[in-house]
Formats: sequence, C-alpha cells, structure tokens
Amino acid sequence: MASPTSQRTNKFTTLRLRFLMIMLLCHTPHESKLFSANQNHQKIFSPPPPPQQQQQDSNPHAAFDTLDLDGHFSFQNTAHASRDFGNRFFFRPAAVLHPKSVSDIASTVKHVYEMGPLSGLTVAARGHGHSLQGQSQADGGIVVNMESLTRRPSQGHLRGGGGGRYVDVSGGELWIDVLKETLKQGLAPKSWTDYLHLTVGGTLSNGGISGQAFRHGPQINNVQQLEVVTGKGEVVTCSEKQNAELFFSVLGGLGQFGIITRARISLEAAPDMVRWIRVLYSDFSKFSTDQEHLISLDESFDYIEGFVIINRTGLLNNWRSSFHPKDPVQASQFVSDGKTLYCLEVAKYYKITALHLLQQIQGLLSKLHFITSTLFVSEVSYLGFLDRVHVAEMKLREQGLWEVPHPWLCLFIPGSKMDQFASQVFGSIVTDSSNGPILIYALNQSKWNNNIKRTSLVTPREDVIYHVSFLASAVPSSTGKDGLDYILARNQRILDFSLGAGIGLKQYLPHYTTQEDWKGHFGSKWEVFLKRKLTYDPLAVLAPGHRIFKRQYQIRKQSITEGLLKNT
Repeated sequence: MASPTSQRTNKFTTLRLRFLMIMLLCHTPHESKLFSANQNHQKIFSPPPPPQQQQQDSNPHAAFDTLDLDGHFSFQNTAHASRDFGNRFFFRPAAVLHPKSVSDIASTVKHVYEMGPLSGLTVAARGHGHSLQGQSQADGGIVVNMESLTRRPSQGHLRGGGGGRYVDVSGGELWIDVLKETLKQGLAPKSWTDYLHLTVGGTLSNGGISGQAFRHGPQINNVQQLEVVTGKGEVVTCSEKQNAELFFSVLGGLGQFGIITRARISLEAAPDMVRWIRVLYSDFSKFSTDQEHLISLDESFDYIEGFVIINRTGLLNNWRSSFHPKDPVQASQFVSDGKTLYCLEVAKYYKITALHLLQQIQGLLSKLHFITSTLFVSEVSYLGFLDRVHVAEMKLREQGLWEVPHPWLCLFIPGSKMDQFASQVFGSIVTDSSNGPILIYALNQSKWNNNIKRTSLVTPREDVIYHVSFLASAVPSSTGKDGLDYILARNQRILDFSLGAGIGLKQYLPHYTTQEDWKGHFGSKWEVFLKRKLTYDPLAVLAPGHRIFKRQYQIRKQSITEGLLKNT
C-alpha cells in the first residue's frame, strides 16, 4: 500500500498535469478572422504586446549579440519572409536567421526558450515558402531560412546495398536536388509530392502525398530517422526505435514539436522512363470504381491520380502538345464543352531493358471503363515526369501568374462518402475548373506502414480515402468568379456542405483559427497532440503561423498553475 507521502505526491502530480492541460486549452487562439479579402490583402494587427514584451523585443539586435553563429541574422531585409506561396497573409519577422549549421538553429531556439515566457518571441522554419496561410511566418519573431542549411546528398551521405538503402539529407534540401543526386547512383526516394521544389523538412512536417502514396504511403511513411531541434533548443536524433515519441510527433506535426534539420529517406532502384497515360470518364461512379480497383492490385501502375474538368473547350486538342492519342480520328471528334469530366492519370515506370511492358499496361487498361476515344499516351524520362509541375510554373512565371493569391483547399474524404461529396460539390457548388486544377485520387491506407497512425497526420478512419484538392489561383483585384472573394466563398460552401452532410472530411495542409476547430480536426489525437506540445515545446516557441497555440498562454498558465499549487 502506498505511503501517505507517496499518495500526496501522486495527487500533486495529477493536479499539476490537469491544470497544465486546462490552461493549454483555455489559451489556444480564438481569432475569428486574421485576414479580410476586401482589404487589399492587408494584415489585421493584433493588440500591442504587454509592456515586458515590448521592452525585451524593442532591440532584437541586442538580444542575439551574444550568440556565436556560423551563419548570420538579417534584421533589415526581412520582407521576403513575411510572405508565402498563398499570398494572402503577411506577417513580418523581427529577424531572419541564415544558418550554416544545426548548432545555429539550436542556439537560437535555446536562447529564445531561455528568455522565458515574457519575451513573446517565436521561431518559424521557412523552407521554399510554399505555405498557404502564413504557416512559415513569425510575426515580430524569427524566421529560420532553412535553405541556407543545405548539405548535398552526394557528399558521402548516400548508402546502398540490401534492403536498407537510404540517403541522409538536410531538412533545407529541395526534393528536386535529392532526386538528381540519388539518380546518379541509380536510386530514388519512393514517395513524392507533385511539386519537387519544396524542402524535405517542409513536406515531412505536413505529410507529403502524390500519386505514389496509394502504394508507398505519404513521404512520412518512408523516413528511417530524423534529426530535430526541439522547442527547448535540444538537438535530438530520433527514429522508430530511438526517441520514438518525438519521431512520430514531428512527422506530420506541422512544425509544432521541432525543426527537422536532417532526414534519412528510404530509397529504391530508380527507373529510366515513364509511360504516362490519360483517359476520360463522364460517369463519376465508373471513375472512382476504376481507381479503387487499381489501388487494390498488387501489380498495378506506379502512379495513380485523377482530376476533375468542368466545361473546358478543346480539352483533347490541348493534350496533343504533350500526349499522343491512340485513335486521332475519334479523339478529334470528342466534345468536352459544357461537360463535367473526370480524368484518370496513370503511369508505369520502367527500365529501358524492360520486357512485356506494353502487355502489362494493356492488361490493366482492359479492365477499366473509360471513354475509349480519349486514350492519350506519352513517353518521358523519370526525372521529367516527376518534375512536370515545374514546367508549368515557369510558364506561369513568364505570364506573371505565379505570385498571385492561392486560396487552396486540400481535403481527405472517406471513401464511403465520396459519391455523395462528388454529387453535390461537382454538381452544384463547383461549376467551373478554369481557376486551377482539381485533383481527386484514391489512397489505400491499409497498404501503408501501420506506424503512420502514431504520427501527427490526421486522415479519415477508413482504409480507402480520397485526396481532393482545389488548387485555385485568384486574379488580383478581380470581383468576378476568378477573384479571391468568390473562390474563398466557394471553398466555404464546400466545407459547410460537408459538415452538414456528415462527410467526415479532414483537411490536408489544415488551417483553422479557433480552438474548437483544431480540436475537431485532431479528434482523438488532440489530447496526445497537447501532451507532445508540453513535452517538446512547452513555451510555444515554434511554428506560430499555424495559430494552434499562442506564445502568451504560457504567462497565464504559469501564474495560475503556481497559485493553484500553493493551495494544494
């Protein structure tokens, strides 16, 4: 039987943990609107900080003069770090750190942590700046330019042989550079994103999905080890067997628990070429049935995606610039105007010496139910296929259409609800696809590594789910259907319908502004998420741009907790 002293200690510890959890919940932000689309994209500033914070933050130079860094701080040229790909939120930092070593990042975070809760300073890791709602920004804080921390995989960090092939890469390395270096050894990572000009740490903090994920899972499902700087400034190596709780916390953790400074990525033998195929459907049920059939097979295509095309004139004629129709005569007679069509896009990877490739592809296609006159095929290099979106980026940049607002909405939909979602959304809410691509493809979570459930990534609880992304670009100053206000309102209609219909969707690249919404997003993972935050970033120093936790909560939590403990 426990002694009275032991009982009092256990009671004390239990009460303390309860109050820590309560205060975390109570001081999660309740902002209802951080940006207004009709205010020329101007930031709405929060109330001024408390006097103590103003005093400590007034001279950021002095606060970091004592740090011995390999890299340097920039206090003047910080405007680039106040924007991102989304081009909707603008929060200017006090300084930008350009690290040349992991210790630069660790020393900076540790310094901020040791300044205590009254400093109000926060730290955000910024990769290629491809976040959508200011997630890589730190209002009045420090932005870490992760691309300064690069270490080419070719410099002795590539390992081969057996089934344990991997590459060690910096968290600030771009995936396109990882691909180019590993290809020199005839190897490549297994899972990708559609756009490769993103940093390793950035995609692993979110998930990282593309058309290979039906088989290999997201990128976070293909990581063997991480090096992480926690919110306390500690440098920790972690994996499934070493510091496992931190490892799974950080993967898909939205940067809340640590900054990824190095990742060990699993590799496989790289192919030479890709046979890239597109076909069309007019019936969504046939389209989704065929997708689910393909992802269920052990021997299938290597890449499976799809997208929705609504009222597009001359669609197949536009494809001819990159694809070849199997039947040119029938393809020329196909009319896409005024129709809602569903494109299945698949690819088969192969070595130049591969045998029976065409028979394999024909066998797979023979089981599908697409419109036969819409079969288009292209042959491209593996590198060219994976880097295909960058080609579109260059064209948009030339036209001045890249650095515009991108009000994207990215979702995971339970497979059992996909027909209902598609019927309403593509039948009534979304009436045009000219604002940008609408991706839709099936994923089979039962084929993923079961450990992914321990990560911070949130998906619906069904084996088959769909990734649906509305990748819209808004025309600045437009008040029409291509304007920001219209697209944001359309996105909200999709979310409102889904909530009312009980679709049970989860956002990918999530963005919420209230405590209740974040709790709803994480669901049963919410309590674990809070405990992990208390363990690895107790002062809420990291990743303020997600607005999950506020730096100020620690001040109240500490004072109230101390008062309660005195009375215990």
